[in-house]
Amino acid sequence: MKNIALYCADPKRIREAEKLAADLKLNLLTSPPLPADTLALTGRRLELRRSGESEPIFVDFANPKLLYRLKHISIKKEAIARAVGLKKMKTPPVLDATAGLGRDSFILAALGCRVIMVERSPIIAALLADGLLRAAATARIASICRRMTLYQADSRFFSLPPDFRPGVIYLDPMYPARSKSAMVKKEMRCLRDIAGDDPDSGALLDWALARKVNRVAVKRPKGAKNLADRQPSFVIKSRKHRFDVYLAVHQTAMDDNLKALEF
Repeated sequence: MKNIALYCADPKRIREAEKLAADLKLNLLTSPPLPADTLALTGRRLELRRSGESEPIFVDFANPKLLYRLKHISIKKEAIARAVGLKKMKTPPVLDATAGLGRDSFILAALGCRVIMVERSPIIAALLADGLLRAAATARIASICRRMTLYQADSRFFSLPPDFRPGVIYLDPMYPARSKSAMVKKEMRCLRDIAGDDPDSGALLDWALARKVNRVAVKRPKGAKNLADRQPSFVIKSRKHRFDVYLAVHQTAMDDNLKALEF
């Protein structure tokens, strides 16, 4: 996504906008005309406005669909819960190495996991940080957000906090590009434009498998090839996706050249 700028739509937030623009290395605008793609800081939130799209992209953990999901959430119902090995009395710490807009991390945190999220795109991380800040001020979901911590970095070169030792690494790399762009959701198009197609997702899986964790869970679209052509220990299917799960014992036998490393 080229020629993006930060627009401060609320004069009361100009100091925040100045700092954010400096952190993201974006030009700061305080009035129109605006470029086709604009990161806008309004009185309510940080949002990405795109040319040709009627609605902006932003992170909202208190939206009605997500709150409804929380009302009916359970380990048995959530395929992602089974993928990371959640049980009634077992909620392993999770490293979400491809945080994106944070929904999967939010579900895992709602189920009781402590989650560290790492997102390498500065713009996506900024949208997610803004969503977390607003969610932390929402009584209904504040306790969930306290189990979520965000870092902007490339997971492969990021040093985890000394008090956090993940039991699971969760990966949701960018889905393979589809031939019919109309089939791709607005958010997916946006994420791909910002972050690219994750051509190094195979290397990210190799990195994850080389860590001393109990399992690595990879979210994939139905019908997609195994990431890096690696055969998972088992697969958990959901209505729209599947989760390829790699267990520690299996991954060692799968590739003798992968050397387990400490974080």
